[in-house]
Amino acid sequence: MGMLDSVATRVAAGATVRFRPTGNSMAPLIRSRDLVTVAPVDPAAVQAGDIVLVRVAGAVYLHLVSAVDATGGRVQISNNRGRVNGWTGHARVFGICTEVEGAARPRLDGKLRCQP
Repeated sequence: MGMLDSVATRVAAGATVRFRPTGNSMAPLIRSRDLVTVAPVDPAAVQAGDIVLVRVAGAVYLHLVSAVDATGGRVQISNNRGRVNGWTGHARVFGICTEVEGAARPRLDGKLRCQP
């Protein structure tokens, strides 16, 4: 189980988690080792351009929502370099990035899942 799997488990259970992901696929939105905050999300509320913590084809990513299929209850996930990771169902969308290095992400109203 990798670090993002562990974070996904905690966020799916209702926790807001701060961590430092590695990699450059989301630069310049998120640079390697930037401190990010991810909170539980209502998957039906996410929009293209949101950064979500999600499982696609068995791997967990902190990537962009590049398209939404509301009727099918799924989202398309891509990195910030144009690579599409694939489609995944709402049940595999665990959280939304709310902050990067202390700067709030836009368009969060109505998207956060209520804490238990």
